[in-house]
Amino acid sequence: MLMIGLVLVAPLAACGKKDKPRTTEAPARVTTIGVNAYLWRASLDTIGFMPLAQVDSNGGVIITDWYSTPQSANERVKVTVAILDTELRADAIKVTAIRQTLAGSGWIDAPVRAGTVQKLEETILSRARDLRRAQYDG
Repeated sequence: MLMIGLVLVAPLAACGKKDKPRTTEAPARVTTIGVNAYLWRASLDTIGFMPLAQVDSNGGVIITDWYSTPQSANERVKVTVAILDTELRADAIKVTAIRQTLAGSGWIDAPVRAGTVQKLEETILSRARDLRRAQYDG
């Protein structure tokens, strides 16, 4: 009787399983938070040396506080990173920066050096790709 039960149940057990194709790379869409996790981690890694004023992983926004280096005490920068998508794509990240210089009457707005925002975006994207590769390789 037990043998007959096993014979009847064994084919049914296989019905529920579908063979999933094996992927050869880590997924580009990792969202245990509200945005792409690779872009989020890469953004924090890239601007983590700056003091953070606001961090919202569900909305995908990181805003730094004013930051100045000891070499440039008369200049400060504030950066905002917005992650716009759950996919790891070049247009899924937007960086904005504000720069101020110290004048006699206080801090005044100054133009951000050409290429600064683009370089930050490229650095974040490169780091995100590295994190994705490392997850697969590791």
